[in-house]
Amino acid sequence: MSRRSINGNDFTGMVLAGAERLSRQAEHVNALNVFPVPDGDTGTNMNLTMTAGVAELRERSSASIGQSATVLSKGLLMGARGNSGVILSQLFRGFGRYASTHTELNAIQFAAALQVGVDTAYKAVVKPVEGTILTVAREAAKHAASQSRRTTDVVELMREVLDKAQAALDRTPEQLPVLKQVGVVDSGGQGLVYIYEGFLAHLENGSAEGAQASAPAAGTSQPRPVSAQTAPPAVTQVPLSAQAQLDTENIEFLYDMEFFINLSLGEGSRERFDEEALRRALAVNGDSIIIIADDDIVKVHVHSKTPGEVMTIALRYGEITQIHILNMREQHRDLLHAGMDGAPSPELFADIPSPPAAVEETAALPADEVAPYGFIAVASGAGIEEIFKSLGVDIVLSGGQTMNPSTEDFVNAIGQLSAQHVFLLPNNSNIVLAAQQARDLLEGERQITVVPCNSIPQGIAAALAFQEEENSEVNESQMLDALKQVKTGQITHAVRDTTFDGLEIKAGDYIGIYNSKIVATAADRLTTSRTLLSAMIESGDEVVTLLAGEEAVEDETAELADWLSSEYPDAEIEFHSGGQPVYDYLFSVEA
Repeated sequence: MSRRSINGNDFTGMVLAGAERLSRQAEHVNALNVFPVPDGDTGTNMNLTMTAGVAELRERSSASIGQSATVLSKGLLMGARGNSGVILSQLFRGFGRYASTHTELNAIQFAAALQVGVDTAYKAVVKPVEGTILTVAREAAKHAASQSRRTTDVVELMREVLDKAQAALDRTPEQLPVLKQVGVVDSGGQGLVYIYEGFLAHLENGSAEGAQASAPAAGTSQPRPVSAQTAPPAVTQVPLSAQAQLDTENIEFLYDMEFFINLSLGEGSRERFDEEALRRALAVNGDSIIIIADDDIVKVHVHSKTPGEVMTIALRYGEITQIHILNMREQHRDLLHAGMDGAPSPELFADIPSPPAAVEETAALPADEVAPYGFIAVASGAGIEEIFKSLGVDIVLSGGQTMNPSTEDFVNAIGQLSAQHVFLLPNNSNIVLAAQQARDLLEGERQITVVPCNSIPQGIAAALAFQEEENSEVNESQMLDALKQVKTGQITHAVRDTTFDGLEIKAGDYIGIYNSKIVATAADRLTTSRTLLSAMIESGDEVVTLLAGEEAVEDETAELADWLSSEYPDAEIEFHSGGQPVYDYLFSVEA
């Protein structure tokens, strides 16, 4: 079957097939994580990002490829999770920009759209690394441009794109030595290849069923089917605290509302959209207002006393779609009944992506009492969350290594802060891009600084370095300097056999990671911890901090403390119960 062009319906089918193919292989993509640790989440992040885009596309697909590609781009942008998800969203954002003026794309135009996507994604990454999803996308797009001059068949061109992407993926271990060392290909690149397989399968067969099964690189696990939609981590049962003690009737703005306004439709479309006027009108009987305008689509979130008035106000500007209204008093009553401090995401809409991660927040300031600064940090573990709150962090987004907040999670949290300038502490290298994308989305509306903390210890150091009497530029400089003074170590267990930098690692053994490099491994946790700390601590280091995770054993922690005090008598030793998952211990060493 040949096609000289593809329209919006064709593109929608390609995206759905690509998303389905990726979803089935998300677990295999996760298994390609370079480190053999239980936190490989590239497949999960890419899957959740695609799920958000697909949900948007199901609602607003069009026979025009320009319209469909634009809709997909917006869904991916807000749903992007982790570095891989952000890069994926940027690839399709550029594709959508090129396609936006077309109803159909021929072979040459399709290749050009792929290239604009690559250019957009490269611009989003400060220091692009070869041997990653960017390389796979670039090589595929470059080949598409060449082949589009030799064929007018889009199906044949897509076949060439997939073959080139697979070839580029197979070469990633030669470009990135760490991949070769552990015997895997790049996980993000593999995810993109799965999406392209779905694209081709739809063009050839009308579904994802015919997608070829990419052979895993030597040393990787075979793909294992996963559920059609990878679910976000389950809500954890936690002790009753402030939320559970809140009187339900004290929830003033009880209706949590989210909807879109299409400015080009409806009787109100003739009235010029005024974002500030809409914001002021919603603030009369509401709070937690977030307005994101993108071309003819405006996304609105508000907590209101009067949902009917909100709808009336919004109708002045256009047609309202995707209306979600939840009664927060009802949610709170359910929360109390369940004995939980956070309720599970409501499963009211089966084909709509999971809501943003739960946010723990302090009491919001009145509108006329805007603070000069606000802080949002990402953390997992009750003890770590309490540490950040004690350092003045206003909102702690629940997340971390295996649960990356999306761009929309950051946007929503920023909208809840009454502060002139907001500092974001992502505390994980895989979350920095999503934080930066949220900053860029709100450019011109809010003053936001992303402090590129790659670990919890760095985030704590940055928060400690903040001085409210200084301006934002001085504070940013001081926090960046603080990051350089922190050495981070992590203890976890290996999930597969591998060899890394000469270390023979067995599944189930403990491994010690120092500034993103495995430096220790042993069958017992205490030996691994001692070896790691010995590698981290140097003469002149003054402060050693240990954060015990949820799997740490109290007697073992006490023994480790005694050893530290004996081996490093001049250092100040601090111990805290962090309660974090994945990592049994987090170590911080400062001079």
